[in-house]
Amino acid sequence: MKLFLTRHGETDWNLRRRIQGSTDTDLNENGRRQAVQLAKSLLLSPDRPEIVYTSGLKRARETAEIAAGRLQVPCVVHEGLGEINFGLWEGLTWNQVEERYPELYTIWHTDRRYGHPPEGESYQDLLNRVLPALRDIIRREGGSGSDRRVLVVTHSAVIMSLLSHLNRTPFDEMVKRYRTENAQIIALDVKRLEE
Repeated sequence: MKLFLTRHGETDWNLRRRIQGSTDTDLNENGRRQAVQLAKSLLLSPDRPEIVYTSGLKRARETAEIAAGRLQVPCVVHEGLGEINFGLWEGLTWNQVEERYPELYTIWHTDRRYGHPPEGESYQDLLNRVLPALRDIIRREGGSGSDRRVLVVTHSAVIMSLLSHLNRTPFDEMVKRYRTENAQIIALDVKRLEE
């Protein structure tokens, strides 16, 4: 089995550098173009997906539906793939968070894996949701012994925290090491997720 992750297409909040988290924002026109381009590149790939799984948030779901439609493959929503919940910080920029919540921001910034925003999730909370979701998808699609090709449309924090976890990278280095652009494709080793 070959498993690929991609981040949803661009939103206006991406452009404004606002924290989206679990806020259900829409793709902008450029984000829709990115989804079409994603599908075009996958159509030409020897690893062309046979199925697309997606987060239920609109920006991911629309990216997935555009890609799956052009690939003519099923598109399945899996709620475990949703973005991290940044609680009261959603809608703000990181500079605004640092100004309005200096103590909480410092705690979160110091302990990125287990610290959490007010009324939000930690990255460990996110992993506790995402890892079982991915393992469920792998099981549904036949596991590492299968020749299935699967695309998962998800979110930046999901991808960065997953790569940090799998590569045993400190979570305070995730943005520097694993920053993911909109509609960028990342290949995952299924066997490492089955362990």
